[in-house]
Amino acid sequence: MRGRFDNLRRIEALDPDADHLAIHRLTLTEEFPWDMRMAFNLAFNRSFALPRVARQLVATGAILRAPRKRADDTGIIMYEILLHGTESARGKLAIRRLNGAHQGFALDNGDSIYVVAALVVIPMRWLRRYGWRRPCANEQEAAAVFYRRVGRLMGVRDLPDRYADFEAYLEQYERAHLHPTPEAAQIERTTRDLLRGRIPARLRGAADSLIGALYDEPLRAAYDVPRPPLWARAGLHTALRVRALLLRWFARPRTTPLFADGIVTKSYPDGYDLAHVGSAPTSRTATPATGTPTEPAPERSPSA
Repeated sequence: MRGRFDNLRRIEALDPDADHLAIHRLTLTEEFPWDMRMAFNLAFNRSFALPRVARQLVATGAILRAPRKRADDTGIIMYEILLHGTESARGKLAIRRLNGAHQGFALDNGDSIYVVAALVVIPMRWLRRYGWRRPCANEQEAAAVFYRRVGRLMGVRDLPDRYADFEAYLEQYERAHLHPTPEAAQIERTTRDLLRGRIPARLRGAADSLIGALYDEPLRAAYDVPRPPLWARAGLHTALRVRALLLRWFARPRTTPLFADGIVTKSYPDGYDLAHVGSAPTSRTATPATGTPTEPAPERSPSA
């Protein structure tokens, strides 16, 4: 289709080091908006399965008490950084909110590298399997540069340099550290409802089998989730591949970027003040774009 690969040509002409923000923003907001949000969910789910992370999350209880709000807060903060960049005033505020949300956690540096690696690698793996086109090398390297920078601003040390290094780290770390724990199983049961909401209503009766099919074998083992029946695995894979082919050959290129009207979530239907995202609710609402009170923006996207 005319124009279908214009963004790809733009991305391939950019430098993934100097232009990592522009590349990664295009990948999320124009090329693969649904796929990237789904993959971000799976990337965060993966980090929750780490034994030390799972124990701390259960001990604090926040993710168990309000999983939707925690997911919305995390999505807002990460998307704000991606939309505005780490050097902008809004991006710097989002980084402060991100660091504030992790205060009180005794984070292991190896676990922290793994969390960053999951954000780099899991979305690219999803796109290679289910995207309407495969991600190009510049998209993979831009993701590595972007999240390495975010990780450093969070105080994470010894981060890998390139995409291949992140992927190798993720695979090695999983072999050594990803194993079942009662806490991880408890988190999976709580957060499963968020993934159920992404399944079409007519398929909700098969939601648990389909969610299990979204997980790969290492993640199913870590969460102690049984392997779903063949019909669920084959059906999900076939449906996602058919969707990819339809998008590739028949869908028109997106003309309005994702989040063009702001980030609206179920937890903040009337907008939010970024300075308070992740804190106790306040009566003041704000637009994601300006930080000033506003009428609610139309819902254009679920959060991560």
